[in-house]
Amino acid sequence: MIKVSIIIPVYNVAPYLDATFGSLLTQTLHDIEVIAVDDGSTDGSGEIIERYAAGDSRITCLHQQNGGASVARNRGMELATGEYVYFMDADDVISPDALELAYNRAKAMDAEICLFDADIMYEEGAAPLSWDYRQTRLLDEDRLYDGAGLLNLMMDHHRYNSVVWLYIIRTSFFRRAGVRFRTGIIHEDELFTTLLFLRSNRICGLRRTLVSHRVRRTSVMGHGFTRRNLSCYLTVMDELRPFLSNPTVERYMRFTLPIVFHAGHVMPLRDKPALFLRALRSGYLRYVGLRSMAVFWLKRKR
Repeated sequence: MIKVSIIIPVYNVAPYLDATFGSLLTQTLHDIEVIAVDDGSTDGSGEIIERYAAGDSRITCLHQQNGGASVARNRGMELATGEYVYFMDADDVISPDALELAYNRAKAMDAEICLFDADIMYEEGAAPLSWDYRQTRLLDEDRLYDGAGLLNLMMDHHRYNSVVWLYIIRTSFFRRAGVRFRTGIIHEDELFTTLLFLRSNRICGLRRTLVSHRVRRTSVMGHGFTRRNLSCYLTVMDELRPFLSNPTVERYMRFTLPIVFHAGHVMPLRDKPALFLRALRSGYLRYVGLRSMAVFWLKRKR
């Protein structure tokens, strides 16, 4: 039986794939499958995946026209046969025992989601992040949490990270929940993970750092905040609006939107009015707060 399916969207990351696959092929958990989706790469990434697939039957290589990480992940989800699934970034590496530790903890707790921590690897020229990926310090490893309660706990301590490579997820759970990655946007993790939390009553934590996450100069997180970043966050809020009767969703908006608009101060002034009007018409400004709104309009990029 396959214990963990690893789904990797791949787009023009050829220099990093040897390290990524090296960390997967040395896992102490052997009952895994790797579904790598080449998302229209033009740098030879697809050929590198094919080479690894030819040498290890646990690896499947799929090719598609460029459609974005969400399309690639959704396609991988359709083929996953593992008991749990892990969504890995194509330029990250994981510790040799990462999947075994996470799987064993999830199984022992009969958890739908198991979360853990990550370190950051900065590529030269990448902008430093103002946050880290260490959130399990809040958790009791011997306790199961319901998703809404855990989400509130994390927001209490400003520790909620939605990135999917911090979690393994029971495959039958996310299929039953009917959650897929929203296509056509960045920050799709914000919607995917938040919806999974809201639907889960069985989440556990493993207080270990299992992932080394690479921040590149050209990556979404390493490239600075742009009009597209803010627009996609507003799209995430649009998708969550039907759930506003849940007080946790309203709190999530109050937690997220001030941070997003504060970060948006670096955008060119010409890009701000249209997004401001979109947030106004959608009723989101009441979640932003006066301080973040003042920073958005008045603070200038250094």
